[in-house]
Amino acid sequence: MTCTEASMNALRQAGDELADATVAALFERGEVGKFNTLMRYVSTAGAPLPDGLPDVAREYLESTRTPPAWVDWAEMEKARLFFIDNNVHISTALSFASMPACYLVPHVAKLLSATHGLKYPSKRMAETGQFTVYLMQPDAFEAGGRFVPAAQKVRLLHASIRHHLARENRWDTEVHGTPICQEDMIGGQMFFSMLVLDSLHRLGIHMSQEGADAYYYAWRVVGAMLGVDQDAVPHTLDEARRFLDLYMVRHMGPSEEGTQLTRQLIDLYEEVVPGTFFDPIVSALIRHLVGDTCADWLQVPRTSWDTVVKAAPHLLGVLETIEDHSPFGAWALDRLGHLTSVLELSTLTRGRVMHYAIPEQLRKDYGVSNAVPRTNRWAPPAPTLS
Repeated sequence: MTCTEASMNALRQAGDELADATVAALFERGEVGKFNTLMRYVSTAGAPLPDGLPDVAREYLESTRTPPAWVDWAEMEKARLFFIDNNVHISTALSFASMPACYLVPHVAKLLSATHGLKYPSKRMAETGQFTVYLMQPDAFEAGGRFVPAAQKVRLLHASIRHHLARENRWDTEVHGTPICQEDMIGGQMFFSMLVLDSLHRLGIHMSQEGADAYYYAWRVVGAMLGVDQDAVPHTLDEARRFLDLYMVRHMGPSEEGTQLTRQLIDLYEEVVPGTFFDPIVSALIRHLVGDTCADWLQVPRTSWDTVVKAAPHLLGVLETIEDHSPFGAWALDRLGHLTSVLELSTLTRGRVMHYAIPEQLRKDYGVSNAVPRTNRWAPPAPTLS
């Protein structure tokens, strides 16, 4: 893929033809409510589709129930092991780098505010966390796995948002492009893959080139399952760097919605952190991972923990030394990481499974009516824009 302004402009006008057509047909026939009710009971791959499912929905689900033929399953297993070894660090990067990065794109922050509500950031975080956990399960793509149905529903959710905004003429496509367009979907894919790897590097996590490549590859598969044009998506980390740099330079900046979403995110995690003494670490982590300029745009407060957080690589280096030299230590740290991630996800979801239902209308409140050796350590590709 050649990443240019012209190619990016073309991606800004493109949606997801299959999902868009499915959602349009469901709304035309008044079958959205029926579809949502029935789909609440379809949460695992291979489960029989319920009686009464609208034909257009059944056809969509049948055509999207298998991963792309090009998937390398050995590479996906490498990605899963990479996730297990780094799950706490990846969760940290998703929470304190990837999500704030979304808020740094004003039109994305505006859309997130309209569709999820400024008062409910836990829903977005819970859906993202649950989706990632589903992806990294051993049976993610097998019968009984939860990832494929979740991907199918997220794809329809995106299409329903495009449908509402176009129908109500509440979105300026000339200024903002198509809602959740191909460029933004690929940008989101970069936030959850390339930016996560950047953040792990910034935290001092030792990763091999093989592990980084595998993790990125897994998100390429995710993109394909979510309707991303595979002719446009970057295939390598070097290409991903060029795309992410250009995307952020084209779109990032301050916005009222971005500031509010960030404040809600900080408040949410300060509630998760026990007591109040460690509350400032949330803001400090965001500032450390996204940088001072971006943090200032999002009005992330400066705290006395800003300097302390910069010592994180040294602490994590000690933990990695224990992991490298003690099988028991490696097992204990992996279990601690797993339990920490489960606790965080359970807190965000309130112990419930998140259902990715098609919204029949959008919120009116916001102007819308509806274990890696230290050798061969991976280093991020250098910035491509100065």
